[in-house]
Amino acid sequence: MQKSLILASASPRRRELLSQLGYEFSILVSDIEEVRQLDETPTQYVQRLAESKAKTVLQQARSKGIVAPVIIGSDTIVTQGQQVFEKPHSLQDSLGMLGQLSNAQHQVMTAVCVCDDDKTETIICITDVWFKPLSPQEIEDYWQTGEPCDKAGSYGIQGIGGKFVTRIEGSYHSVVGLPLFETEQLLHQFL
Repeated sequence: MQKSLILASASPRRRELLSQLGYEFSILVSDIEEVRQLDETPTQYVQRLAESKAKTVLQQARSKGIVAPVIIGSDTIVTQGQQVFEKPHSLQDSLGMLGQLSNAQHQVMTAVCVCDDDKTETIICITDVWFKPLSPQEIEDYWQTGEPCDKAGSYGIQGIGGKFVTRIEGSYHSVVGLPLFETEQLLHQFL
């Protein structure tokens, strides 16, 4: 039976990365609420979001009559210790986030969940990222480009924000939004 691979994400970055693996897939988007619960660690939070996205889209696929759906759900967060940096809502948010990340190390966690009617498998890829010192003017200039507005931690490593990164340890593609090696390993269990 031909399985239908579905990406549970509207992210153009995830769509591009999954395409790099050579799979044909369609897209369905979940509208789950992305709010961290009080007792959740960052790891538990990112895992719950990825799994919720995948399982919600699995239900959508079933209701649409899609045969043998295999769903990929993913979420990426930026953390420093137990603090989670969400997408910024304003220049002030961005100044606060990037000010804290300036001249410091942080982690980017991407959870990938693949599920079908029979099983669910999830991995979490953690990458350490270091930033150069940033001035408030650099952050404001970056905000004006529009790039940080829809990105966790208020930056995109694959774009202009990459100039802030002095080094990484881990998966570059995970920081962008979908770790290629780990996603491929998961998909081999389903396809």
